[in-house]
Amino acid sequence: MLILQFFWLYIDDLMGKGISVLVILELLFYVSASIIPLALPLAILLSSLMTFGNLAEHNELTALKSSGFSLLRIMRPLIIIVSSIAVATFIFANYVIPAANLKWHTLIYDIQNKKISTLLTPGVYSKHFEGYAIKIDSLKGNQCEGVTIHDYTQPTQLRTVRAKQATVYKSVNGRYLFLDLRNGRILEELEIQNPMYLSNGVLTNPSSRPSRVSRFDQGVYKLDIEGLDLNRSKEDLFTDKYEMLNVFQINAALDSVAKKKQQLQQLFGLQTTRAYMSLNSQILQAKIHDPSLQEFKSIPVKTSKELNANDLKVARTLALSKIRRNQQQLEMQQQNTEALDRETTLYWIEFHRKFALTYSIIVLFFVGAPLGALIRKGGFGAPVVIAALIFMLYFILISIGENLADTGSISPFIGMWLAAILFTPIAILFTRAAILDKKII
Repeated sequence: MLILQFFWLYIDDLMGKGISVLVILELLFYVSASIIPLALPLAILLSSLMTFGNLAEHNELTALKSSGFSLLRIMRPLIIIVSSIAVATFIFANYVIPAANLKWHTLIYDIQNKKISTLLTPGVYSKHFEGYAIKIDSLKGNQCEGVTIHDYTQPTQLRTVRAKQATVYKSVNGRYLFLDLRNGRILEELEIQNPMYLSNGVLTNPSSRPSRVSRFDQGVYKLDIEGLDLNRSKEDLFTDKYEMLNVFQINAALDSVAKKKQQLQQLFGLQTTRAYMSLNSQILQAKIHDPSLQEFKSIPVKTSKELNANDLKVARTLALSKIRRNQQQLEMQQQNTEALDRETTLYWIEFHRKFALTYSIIVLFFVGAPLGALIRKGGFGAPVVIAALIFMLYFILISIGENLADTGSISPFIGMWLAAILFTPIAILFTRAAILDKKII
Protein backbone atom coordinates (compact mmCIF):
# COMPACT_ATOMS: atom_id res chain seq x y z
CA MET A 1 0.00 0.00 0.00
CA LEU A 2 2.73 2.45 0.91
CA ILE A 3 4.73 1.58 -2.21
CA LEU A 4 1.63 2.23 -4.32
CA GLN A 5 1.38 5.61 -2.64
CA PHE A 6 4.93 6.33 -3.77
CA PHE A 7 4.02 5.27 -7.32
CA TRP A 8 1.05 7.63 -7.43
CA LEU A 9 3.33 10.48 -6.34
CA TYR A 10 6.04 9.87 -8.97
CA ILE A 11 4.05 8.20 -11.76
CA ASP A 12 4.58 11.16 -14.11
CA ASP A 13 8.35 10.93 -13.67
CA LEU A 14 8.50 7.18 -14.27
CA MET A 15 6.21 6.90 -17.29
CA GLY A 16 7.44 7.43 -20.83
CA LYS A 17 11.14 7.56 -19.96
CA GLY A 18 12.18 4.14 -21.29
CA ILE A 19 13.43 3.03 -17.86
CA SER A 20 14.44 -0.61 -17.48
CA VAL A 21 12.78 -2.97 -15.01
CA LEU A 22 16.02 -3.33 -13.04
CA VAL A 23 16.16 0.40 -12.42
CA ILE A 24 12.53 0.38 -11.22
CA LEU A 25 13.26 -2.54 -8.88
CA GLU A 26 16.33 -0.77 -7.53
CA LEU A 27 14.25 2.32 -6.86
CA LEU A 28 11.57 0.27 -5.07
CA PHE A 29 14.22 -1.44 -2.97
CA TYR A 30 15.50 1.86 -1.61
CA VAL A 31 12.00 3.28 -1.20
CA SER A 32 10.92 0.17 0.73
CA ALA A 33 13.65 0.81 3.27
CA SER A 34 12.65 4.46 3.67
CA ILE A 35 8.95 3.70 4.32
CA ILE A 36 9.65 1.21 7.14
CA PRO A 37 9.14 3.95 9.79
CA LEU A 38 5.55 4.20 8.61
CA ALA A 39 4.92 0.49 7.96
CA LEU A 40 6.50 -1.03 11.08
CA PRO A 41 4.21 0.59 13.70
CA LEU A 42 1.18 -0.61 11.74
CA ALA A 43 2.66 -4.10 11.52
CA ILE A 44 3.31 -4.22 15.28
CA LEU A 45 -0.18 -2.95 16.04
CA LEU A 46 -1.93 -5.41 13.73
CA SER A 47 0.16 -8.44 14.70
CA SER A 48 -0.25 -7.87 18.44
CA LEU A 49 -3.97 -7.28 18.02
CA MET A 50 -4.42 -10.49 15.98
CA THR A 51 -2.22 -12.58 18.28
CA PHE A 52 -3.94 -11.74 21.54
CA GLY A 53 -7.31 -11.68 19.81
CA ASN A 54 -6.76 -15.31 18.74
CA LEU A 55 -5.61 -16.29 22.23
CA ALA A 56 -8.68 -14.73 23.81
CA GLU A 57 -11.09 -16.04 21.15
CA HIS A 58 -9.99 -19.65 21.69
CA ASN A 59 -9.97 -19.26 25.51
CA GLU A 60 -6.22 -19.88 25.62
CA LEU A 61 -5.73 -16.59 27.41
CA THR A 62 -8.36 -17.60 29.98
CA ALA A 63 -6.60 -20.93 30.55
CA LEU A 64 -3.27 -19.21 31.13
CA LYS A 65 -4.82 -16.75 33.57
CA SER A 66 -6.55 -19.57 35.47
CA SER A 67 -3.15 -21.24 35.84
CA GLY A 68 -1.89 -18.22 37.74
CA PHE A 69 -0.26 -16.27 34.91
CA SER A 70 -0.97 -12.55 34.86
CA LEU A 71 -1.43 -10.74 31.55
CA LEU A 72 1.88 -8.94 31.90
CA ARG A 73 3.67 -12.25 32.51
CA ILE A 74 2.00 -13.68 29.40
CA MET A 75 3.07 -10.60 27.47
CA ARG A 76 6.64 -10.67 28.84
CA PRO A 77 8.26 -12.66 25.95
CA LEU A 78 6.58 -10.42 23.40
CA ILE A 79 7.57 -7.31 25.34
CA ILE A 80 11.20 -8.44 25.09
CA ILE A 81 10.84 -9.14 21.38
CA VAL A 82 9.10 -5.82 20.66
CA SER A 83 11.72 -3.93 22.70
CA SER A 84 14.45 -5.63 20.67
CA ILE A 85 12.62 -4.69 17.46
CA ALA A 86 12.35 -1.09 18.68
CA VAL A 87 16.10 -0.90 19.38
CA ALA A 88 16.91 -2.50 16.03
CA THR A 89 14.51 -0.07 14.36
CA PHE A 90 16.33 2.90 15.87
CA ILE A 91 19.66 1.56 14.58
CA PHE A 92 18.05 0.96 11.19
CA ALA A 93 16.49 4.43 11.11
CA ASN A 94 19.74 6.04 12.22
CA TYR A 95 22.09 4.37 9.75
CA VAL A 96 20.24 2.51 6.98
CA ILE A 97 17.31 4.82 6.22
CA PRO A 98 19.51 7.94 5.64
CA ALA A 99 21.56 5.94 3.14
CA ALA A 100 18.39 4.63 1.47
CA ASN A 101 16.98 8.16 1.26
CA LEU A 102 20.20 9.32 -0.34
CA LYS A 103 20.06 6.51 -2.90
CA TRP A 104 16.45 6.88 -3.97
CA HIS A 105 16.54 10.70 -4.05
CA THR A 106 19.58 10.51 -6.30
CA LEU A 107 18.00 7.85 -8.49
CA ILE A 108 14.68 9.66 -8.87
CA TYR A 109 16.63 12.81 -9.76
CA ASP A 110 18.45 10.94 -12.52
CA ILE A 111 15.12 9.59 -13.79
CA GLN A 112 13.52 13.03 -13.74
CA ASN A 113 16.40 14.52 -15.71
CA LYS A 114 17.01 11.63 -18.10
CA LYS A 115 14.99 13.39 -20.81
CA ILE A 116 14.26 16.95 -19.73
CA SER A 117 12.61 17.70 -23.06
CA THR A 118 9.74 15.32 -22.13
CA LEU A 119 8.36 18.26 -20.17
CA LEU A 120 7.34 19.63 -23.58
CA THR A 121 4.66 17.61 -25.38
CA PRO A 122 4.07 18.48 -29.06
CA GLY A 123 0.69 20.03 -29.72
CA VAL A 124 -0.16 20.52 -26.02
CA TYR A 125 0.40 23.53 -23.80
CA SER A 126 2.81 22.57 -21.02
CA LYS A 127 2.13 24.22 -17.67
CA HIS A 128 4.93 22.57 -15.72
CA PHE A 129 6.66 25.94 -15.45
CA GLU A 130 5.08 28.40 -13.05
CA GLY A 131 4.02 31.58 -14.84
CA TYR A 132 4.42 30.12 -18.34
CA ALA A 133 2.37 28.18 -20.88
CA ILE A 134 4.54 26.62 -23.60
CA LYS A 135 3.52 24.75 -26.73
CA ILE A 136 5.65 23.22 -29.46
CA ASP A 137 4.57 21.82 -32.83
CA SER A 138 7.17 19.05 -33.05
CA LEU A 139 10.09 17.66 -31.07
CA LYS A 140 13.06 15.58 -32.18
CA GLY A 141 15.71 14.99 -29.56
CA ASN A 142 16.26 18.42 -28.07
CA GLN A 143 15.30 20.28 -31.26
CA CYS A 144 11.86 21.93 -31.33
CA GLU A 145 9.83 23.38 -34.17
CA GLY A 146 7.10 26.01 -33.84
CA VAL A 147 7.56 27.25 -30.25
CA THR A 148 4.93 29.45 -28.54
CA ILE A 149 5.57 30.84 -25.05
CA HIS A 150 2.95 32.76 -23.07
CA ASP A 151 4.69 34.62 -20.25
CA TYR A 152 2.50 35.59 -17.25
CA THR A 153 5.30 36.37 -14.81
CA GLN A 154 4.71 40.13 -14.98
CA PRO A 155 1.28 41.07 -13.55
CA THR A 156 1.11 44.28 -15.62
CA GLN A 157 2.28 42.76 -18.87
CA LEU A 158 1.31 39.86 -21.12
CA ARG A 159 4.12 38.58 -23.31
CA THR A 160 3.86 36.08 -26.14
CA VAL A 161 7.01 34.74 -27.77
CA ARG A 162 6.86 32.77 -31.02
CA ALA A 163 9.86 31.18 -32.72
CA LYS A 164 10.29 28.83 -35.67
CA GLN A 165 13.00 26.67 -34.09
CA ALA A 166 14.45 26.14 -30.61
CA THR A 167 17.06 24.00 -28.90
CA VAL A 168 16.31 22.76 -25.37
CA TYR A 169 19.11 22.29 -22.85
CA LYS A 170 19.61 22.43 -19.10
CA SER A 171 22.04 24.43 -16.96
CA VAL A 172 24.94 22.69 -15.23
CA ASN A 173 23.42 23.06 -11.76
CA GLY A 174 20.09 21.65 -13.01
CA ARG A 175 18.07 24.66 -11.87
CA TYR A 176 17.24 26.27 -15.22
CA LEU A 177 15.93 25.11 -18.56
CA PHE A 178 17.10 27.13 -21.55
CA LEU A 179 15.28 27.53 -24.85
CA ASP A 180 17.63 28.73 -27.58
CA LEU A 181 15.07 30.40 -29.88
CA ARG A 182 15.68 31.35 -33.50
CA ASN A 183 13.70 33.38 -36.05
CA GLY A 184 10.93 34.68 -33.84
CA ARG A 185 9.01 37.66 -32.60
CA ILE A 186 7.75 39.00 -29.26
CA LEU A 187 4.30 40.49 -28.73
CA GLU A 188 3.95 42.49 -25.49
CA GLU A 189 0.63 43.79 -24.19
CA LEU A 190 1.19 46.30 -21.42
CA GLU A 191 -0.98 47.34 -18.50
CA ILE A 192 -4.48 48.53 -19.39
CA GLN A 193 -4.66 52.32 -19.64
CA ASN A 194 -7.51 54.74 -20.15
CA PRO A 195 -7.86 56.26 -23.64
CA MET A 196 -6.53 59.80 -23.96
CA TYR A 197 -7.28 62.64 -26.40
CA LEU A 198 -4.38 64.63 -27.76
CA SER A 199 -4.47 68.39 -28.25
CA ASN A 200 -5.44 67.89 -31.89
CA GLY A 201 -8.45 65.79 -30.85
CA VAL A 202 -6.97 62.41 -31.89
CA LEU A 203 -7.86 59.45 -29.60
CA THR A 204 -4.81 57.51 -28.43
CA ASN A 205 -4.83 53.86 -27.38
CA PRO A 206 -8.41 53.09 -28.43
CA SER A 207 -7.99 49.42 -27.37
CA SER A 208 -7.06 50.50 -23.80
CA ARG A 209 -4.05 48.17 -23.91
CA PRO A 210 -0.84 49.48 -25.47
CA SER A 211 1.30 46.86 -27.16
CA ARG A 212 4.54 46.49 -29.04
CA VAL A 213 6.02 43.89 -31.39
CA SER A 214 9.69 43.10 -31.80
CA ARG A 215 11.55 40.55 -33.90
CA PHE A 216 14.74 38.63 -33.27
CA ASP A 217 17.02 36.24 -35.12
CA GLN A 218 18.31 34.44 -32.05
CA GLY A 219 17.56 34.63 -28.33
CA VAL A 220 17.68 32.52 -25.18
CA TYR A 221 14.71 32.08 -22.84
CA LYS A 222 15.52 30.94 -19.29
CA LEU A 223 12.95 28.97 -17.25
CA ASP A 224 13.27 28.11 -13.57
CA ILE A 225 12.72 24.36 -13.00
CA GLU A 226 13.80 24.29 -9.35
CA GLY A 227 10.37 23.12 -8.22
CA LEU A 228 10.24 20.26 -10.75
CA ASP A 229 13.17 18.25 -9.48
CA LEU A 230 16.02 18.19 -7.01
CA ASN A 231 18.68 20.84 -7.28
CA ARG A 232 21.82 18.73 -7.11
CA SER A 233 23.00 16.05 -9.45
CA LYS A 234 25.90 14.44 -7.59
CA GLU A 235 25.17 11.96 -4.81
CA ASP A 236 27.78 13.37 -2.43
CA LEU A 237 26.09 16.77 -2.61
CA PHE A 238 22.85 15.30 -1.25
CA THR A 239 24.43 14.22 2.01
CA ASP A 240 23.82 17.54 3.77
CA LYS A 241 20.04 17.12 3.54
CA TYR A 242 18.42 16.54 6.91
CA GLU A 243 16.67 13.32 5.79
CA MET A 244 20.01 11.75 4.91
CA LEU A 245 21.82 12.24 8.22
CA ASN A 246 21.99 10.18 11.39
CA VAL A 247 21.55 11.73 14.85
CA PHE A 248 25.28 12.37 15.28
CA GLN A 249 25.54 14.10 11.91
CA ILE A 250 22.41 16.11 12.71
CA ASN A 251 24.03 17.32 15.94
CA ALA A 252 27.09 18.40 13.99
CA ALA A 253 24.88 20.14 11.41
CA LEU A 254 22.98 21.97 14.17
CA ASP A 255 26.25 23.22 15.64
CA SER A 256 27.33 24.39 12.21
CA VAL A 257 24.06 26.27 11.66
CA ALA A 258 24.32 27.87 15.13
CA LYS A 259 27.87 29.06 14.41
CA LYS A 260 26.81 30.38 11.02
CA LYS A 261 23.96 32.31 12.62
CA GLN A 262 26.28 33.75 15.27
CA GLN A 263 28.86 34.83 12.68
CA LEU A 264 26.12 36.41 10.58
CA GLN A 265 24.83 38.41 13.54
CA GLN A 266 28.32 39.55 14.51
CA LEU A 267 29.13 40.62 10.96
CA PHE A 268 25.83 42.47 10.66
CA GLY A 269 26.43 44.22 13.99
CA LEU A 270 29.85 45.38 12.84
CA GLN A 271 28.48 46.63 9.51
CA THR A 272 25.61 48.39 11.26
CA THR A 273 27.99 50.18 13.65
CA ARG A 274 30.13 51.44 10.79
CA ALA A 275 27.08 52.52 8.82
CA TYR A 276 25.65 54.33 11.85
CA MET A 277 28.88 56.26 12.41
CA SER A 278 28.93 57.35 8.77
CA LEU A 279 25.21 58.18 8.81
CA ASN A 280 25.62 60.16 12.01
CA SER A 281 28.12 62.41 10.32
CA GLN A 282 25.80 63.07 7.38
CA ILE A 283 22.75 63.77 9.55
CA LEU A 284 24.71 66.17 11.78
CA GLN A 285 25.45 68.28 8.74
CA ALA A 286 22.04 67.97 7.10
CA LYS A 287 19.70 68.55 10.02
CA ILE A 288 21.03 71.98 10.86
CA HIS A 289 18.78 73.69 8.33
CA ASP A 290 16.54 70.85 7.09
CA PRO A 291 13.30 70.52 9.11
CA SER A 292 12.53 67.10 7.54
CA LEU A 293 15.47 65.59 9.41
CA GLN A 294 14.63 67.00 12.83
CA GLU A 295 13.14 63.63 13.80
CA PHE A 296 16.65 62.47 14.60
CA LYS A 297 16.52 64.12 18.02
CA SER A 298 18.67 61.46 19.62
CA ILE A 299 21.67 62.66 17.62
CA PRO A 300 23.10 65.83 19.14
CA VAL A 301 24.35 68.60 16.88
CA LYS A 302 28.02 69.07 17.67
CA THR A 303 28.75 71.70 15.04
CA SER A 304 27.32 75.05 14.15
CA LYS A 305 29.01 75.34 10.80
CA GLU A 306 26.67 76.95 8.29
CA LEU A 307 26.13 75.04 5.05
CA ASN A 308 25.21 76.55 1.73
CA ALA A 309 22.18 75.27 -0.16
CA ASN A 310 24.15 72.95 -2.44
CA ASP A 311 26.12 71.33 0.43
CA LEU A 312 22.91 70.91 2.41
CA LYS A 313 21.19 69.18 -0.49
CA VAL A 314 24.10 66.79 -1.00
CA ALA A 315 24.29 65.97 2.71
CA ARG A 316 20.55 65.33 2.91
CA THR A 317 20.60 63.08 -0.16
CA LEU A 318 23.51 61.05 1.21
CA ALA A 319 21.83 60.66 4.60
CA LEU A 320 18.55 59.45 3.13
CA SER A 321 20.38 57.09 0.79
CA LYS A 322 22.22 55.49 3.69
CA ILE A 323 19.00 55.18 5.67
CA ARG A 324 17.40 53.25 2.80
CA ARG A 325 20.51 51.09 2.47
CA ASN A 326 20.40 50.28 6.18
CA GLN A 327 16.75 49.35 5.90
CA GLN A 328 17.53 46.97 3.04
CA GLN A 329 20.31 45.42 5.07
CA LEU A 330 17.92 44.90 7.97
CA GLU A 331 15.45 43.13 5.70
CA MET A 332 18.18 40.91 4.27
CA GLN A 333 19.40 40.10 7.79
CA GLN A 334 15.87 39.12 8.78
CA GLN A 335 15.52 36.85 5.73
CA ASN A 336 18.86 35.17 6.41
CA THR A 337 17.96 34.63 10.06
CA GLU A 338 14.59 33.15 9.14
CA ALA A 339 16.27 30.81 6.64
CA LEU A 340 18.70 29.57 9.29
CA ASP A 341 15.88 29.13 11.81
CA ARG A 342 13.94 27.16 9.21
CA GLU A 343 16.94 24.93 8.55
CA THR A 344 17.38 24.35 12.28
CA THR A 345 13.73 23.35 12.62
CA LEU A 346 14.04 20.78 9.82
CA TYR A 347 17.10 19.23 11.45
CA TRP A 348 15.33 18.99 14.82
CA ILE A 349 12.27 17.41 13.19
CA GLU A 350 14.38 14.68 11.69
CA PHE A 351 16.29 14.24 14.95
CA HIS A 352 13.13 13.63 17.01
CA ARG A 353 11.56 11.51 14.26
CA LYS A 354 14.07 8.70 14.85
CA PHE A 355 13.42 8.53 18.60
CA ALA A 356 9.64 8.96 18.28
CA LEU A 357 9.57 6.01 15.85
CA THR A 358 11.23 3.74 18.39
CA TYR A 359 8.85 4.75 21.15
CA SER A 360 5.75 4.49 18.94
CA ILE A 361 6.47 0.79 18.27
CA ILE A 362 6.33 0.05 22.01
CA VAL A 363 3.26 2.22 22.58
CA LEU A 364 1.28 0.66 19.73
CA PHE A 365 2.16 -2.81 21.01
CA PHE A 366 0.65 -1.92 24.40
CA VAL A 367 -2.39 -0.62 22.53
CA GLY A 368 -2.85 -3.66 20.27
CA ALA A 369 -2.10 -6.54 22.66
CA PRO A 370 -4.47 -5.51 25.49
CA LEU A 371 -7.14 -4.47 22.99
CA GLY A 372 -6.95 -7.89 21.32
CA ALA A 373 -7.43 -9.52 24.73
CA LEU A 374 -10.47 -7.32 25.36
CA ILE A 375 -12.29 -7.69 22.04
CA ARG A 376 -11.60 -11.49 21.86
CA LYS A 377 -11.52 -11.49 18.06
CA GLY A 378 -8.71 -12.89 15.92
CA GLY A 379 -8.06 -13.46 12.25
CA PHE A 380 -8.25 -10.85 9.50
CA GLY A 381 -11.73 -9.55 10.27
CA ALA A 382 -12.32 -7.20 13.17
CA PRO A 383 -8.59 -6.84 14.10
CA VAL A 384 -7.75 -5.48 10.65
CA VAL A 385 -10.58 -2.94 10.78
CA ILE A 386 -9.71 -1.83 14.32
CA ALA A 387 -5.99 -1.66 13.54
CA ALA A 388 -6.70 0.40 10.41
CA LEU A 389 -8.81 2.88 12.37
CA ILE A 390 -6.24 3.21 15.15
CA PHE A 391 -3.38 3.58 12.69
CA MET A 392 -5.36 6.18 10.74
CA LEU A 393 -5.68 8.22 13.92
CA TYR A 394 -1.98 7.68 14.66
CA PHE A 395 -1.02 8.77 11.13
CA ILE A 396 -3.24 11.86 11.30
CA LEU A 397 -1.62 12.90 14.59
CA ILE A 398 1.86 12.39 13.11
CA SER A 399 0.96 14.48 10.06
CA ILE A 400 -0.59 17.25 12.14
CA GLY A 401 2.37 17.37 14.52
CA GLU A 402 4.93 17.42 11.71
CA ASN A 403 3.07 20.13 9.79
CA LEU A 404 2.70 22.30 12.90
CA ALA A 405 6.40 21.86 13.68
CA ASP A 406 7.33 22.55 10.06
CA THR A 407 5.43 25.86 10.08
CA GLY A 408 6.90 26.86 13.44
CA SER A 409 3.56 26.79 15.27
CA ILE A 410 4.92 24.36 17.86
CA SER A 411 8.38 23.10 18.74
CA PRO A 412 9.80 20.15 16.77
CA PHE A 413 9.88 18.08 19.98
CA ILE A 414 6.13 18.45 20.62
CA GLY A 415 5.28 18.07 16.94
CA MET A 416 7.15 14.80 16.42
CA TRP A 417 6.15 13.33 19.80
CA LEU A 418 2.50 14.41 19.59
CA ALA A 419 1.15 11.01 18.50
CA ALA A 420 3.23 9.12 21.07
CA ILE A 421 2.21 11.51 23.86
CA LEU A 422 -1.51 11.15 23.09
CA PHE A 423 -1.34 7.36 22.62
CA THR A 424 0.53 6.74 25.89
CA PRO A 425 -2.51 7.23 28.19
CA ILE A 426 -4.60 5.13 25.77
CA ALA A 427 -2.08 2.30 26.04
CA ILE A 428 -2.10 2.56 29.84
CA LEU A 429 -5.92 2.51 29.89
CA PHE A 430 -6.16 -0.57 27.63
CA THR A 431 -3.43 -2.43 29.52
CA ARG A 432 -5.03 -1.75 32.91
CA ALA A 433 -8.46 -2.81 31.63
CA ALA A 434 -7.03 -6.05 30.18
CA ILE A 435 -5.20 -6.90 33.40
CA LEU A 436 -8.35 -6.35 35.49
CA ASP A 437 -10.60 -7.97 32.85
CA LYS A 438 -12.74 -4.85 32.63
CA LYS A 439 -14.62 -3.91 29.51
CA ILE A 440 -13.91 -0.39 28.32
CA ILE A 441 -16.70 -0.41 25.71
